[in-house]
Amino acid sequence: MSFSNKVIWITGASTGIGKHLAIELNRQGAKVIISSRKIEALKAVKLLCENPENVELIVLDIEDYTNLKSKVDTAISLFGSIDILVNNAGISQRALASETDITVDKRLMDINYTGTIALTKLMLPHFIKNQSGQIVVTTSIVGKIGTPLRSSYAASKHALHGFFDSLRAELCNDNIYITLVCPGFVNTNVSINALTGNGTALQKMDTATKNGIAPDYFAILMAKAILKKRQEVYIAGFKEKLGVYTKRFFPKVLSKMITKLSVT
Repeated sequence: MSFSNKVIWITGASTGIGKHLAIELNRQGAKVIISSRKIEALKAVKLLCENPENVELIVLDIEDYTNLKSKVDTAISLFGSIDILVNNAGISQRALASETDITVDKRLMDINYTGTIALTKLMLPHFIKNQSGQIVVTTSIVGKIGTPLRSSYAASKHALHGFFDSLRAELCNDNIYITLVCPGFVNTNVSINALTGNGTALQKMDTATKNGIAPDYFAILMAKAILKKRQEVYIAGFKEKLGVYTKRFFPKVLSKMITKLSVT
């Protein structure tokens, strides 16, 4: 198994996990379509790729989920087909639920959940027609457990698990695979760009994120999970993984642990 000549479309590819995954998959022989809202940032990512001739760019705002059909048509036309869709675009949160305006809750859901499933639904006819394909979703460890300052972010990621677990069952006879990738802390700008209670960016790197997994190494591990068609994988530190398993087997213990986390 390899990514040689596979066509892979990655959203949220201008920075962080998406950027490094694009570079890694391109290095492994894939033809990569990279998308985000920022064309100049996408051009910079393309220049970092080992085989830039196998990289195409599509400007896409996942929040504008009612206007994605033309983007899908363009993406399919670039290389004639798409083998793997990587739903990576998203945004985080750093605010108490009691201090988060409802419009911020809605925006988090629109970007992380509604935009992701809208793009997926538009890609499904292509995959079903070909009786082949893979849908990869970057969720989060917080998609399995809820932690302070991330109530709406956690909700949006939990929602992704519910949707894609159901979709996996519906597509079981169509040779279409779904891989849910749950990152723990990764050293990216995710906390800097995270939404505060009034909708502005936090503009601050938190300590846990700064000390997280290097994004280039994360991309290697994520690529392996995609290649193996894993249903769900946790790419995280020991403590984050421990939280997932504690939630599963000792939920009351995790509840006590979570209350001790900082909310400032």
